[in-house]
Amino acid sequence: MRTWKIGGTALAVLLLSAAAAQPWSAEQDHRDMMRQLGIEQLRPGANGDPAASNAANYDPAKANPYPVWPELLKMADGRAVTDAEMWRRERRPELLALFEREVYGRVPDKVPPVTWRVDTADREFFAGRPVIAQQLVGHIQDSNAPATVVDIRATLVLPAGARRQVPLLIMFAPARYPSPSQPNAVEAGRLDQAMKAMLIAQDPSFKAVFAKHPGFEFVKPGGFVTPPPEDDRITKLVADGWGVALLDTSTIQADDGAGLRDGIIGLVNKGAPRTPEQWGALRAWGWGASRLLDYLSTRPEIDAAHVGVEGVSRWGKAALVAAAFDERFAIVVIGSSGEGGVKPHRRNFGEQVENLTSAGEYHWMAGNFLKYGTEKGRLGRRTAADLPVDAHQLLALVAPRLAFVSYGVPEAGDASWLDQQGSYMAAIAAGPAWTLLGAHDLGRGSDYRHAILPAPETDLLEGELAWRQHRGGHTDAPNISAFLRWADLKIGHHSSN
Repeated sequence: MRTWKIGGTALAVLLLSAAAAQPWSAEQDHRDMMRQLGIEQLRPGANGDPAASNAANYDPAKANPYPVWPELLKMADGRAVTDAEMWRRERRPELLALFEREVYGRVPDKVPPVTWRVDTADREFFAGRPVIAQQLVGHIQDSNAPATVVDIRATLVLPAGARRQVPLLIMFAPARYPSPSQPNAVEAGRLDQAMKAMLIAQDPSFKAVFAKHPGFEFVKPGGFVTPPPEDDRITKLVADGWGVALLDTSTIQADDGAGLRDGIIGLVNKGAPRTPEQWGALRAWGWGASRLLDYLSTRPEIDAAHVGVEGVSRWGKAALVAAAFDERFAIVVIGSSGEGGVKPHRRNFGEQVENLTSAGEYHWMAGNFLKYGTEKGRLGRRTAADLPVDAHQLLALVAPRLAFVSYGVPEAGDASWLDQQGSYMAAIAAGPAWTLLGAHDLGRGSDYRHAILPAPETDLLEGELAWRQHRGGHTDAPNISAFLRWADLKIGHHSSN
């Protein structure tokens, strides 16, 4: 019998490859992270069913079981943060490290570079203005993990013939041509005849069918199908002279636990499961936005000093994470972000920490975040009160840059689950970071414990930190006009550019 000797490194690679080849569910991945952390039992997340034993709380009287939040302008060792230099040199790095370790995860040191290319281009029209739309692909490959390839997809939309560099908003959204050009009558006729000829060549009996129905057309002027409806947000941005980049998060990292062994996280880990301190999907999506910013900064048409990032719901969380960790983003629009975004973890109203530690949403966060939903385990019982940081401090990491916090109203579909009141309290509590750095907050003081949510459509747009709750649902579209008025004034942009 012949024996083979395999070195330790080679054996490890073989074992990882074999493991990666096996199906891996979100439940398996979740249990593996619990095992790594010594967690025996997690508390269930809040339930939207009011009859459930763990029904979500919507009683304001019970909403603040932990009313005192971690202090924004005090170091972990108790020293007060007294000036801008101390914030930048000591407090900001301290907060970043805590959020990275305990909440959103650490980006590995050796992530392969992204190589960007323009895949296709199309001339389109928005709001009566010609634009150039390009499909971008950011290719990532690691020779040490050839089984996983990541191709980030984005659609870049720029006003055609702009006289100056344009500000731009990266929007987390499907990367599609927003208003694809369509064939004219002559082109449609040629396409229709070519399709009929191809079918007759494959099956001559089709010739009689087409003769029987001479008016039938496969292709009509205007295209095969009705083009997708224009996104009103994109229309308004382009009409105001802004560029837009639609960044498809699913091409960076899948939005599920099973996908953690694929995408950019799986590529860097060579298909192995995460360790507790490693990045989750929110941080990966934010990382992808930063890599797109790398590329956009090389384009001469774009004002690289005024590129922002925007998202709604889980993408609102990701937009805030992106801006908090990457100071090159001049602007962030945070739409209806809820738990894991602007909503305080310590608030007992709607969605809870336990919802983000359960098998359904844990993949957004670092594995270490599971600790704070633990009922029984090696480290004992932990709750949101044990988190060393909270949402107001994450928002404060954007200061003194431009941050626009957007929500809708529950009666129109922006559910109370998102905790609009708590998010407003977090914006109030974050304000001192802006004032410390010489900028302006919401102008409503800093007493978050007694802050009262303003009426919908109240414009708090005077400062570099802004708040507006529109009367629509789970979208930031009704706030885009207000955002543009505010942002244009702050960056000195004129729509005639």
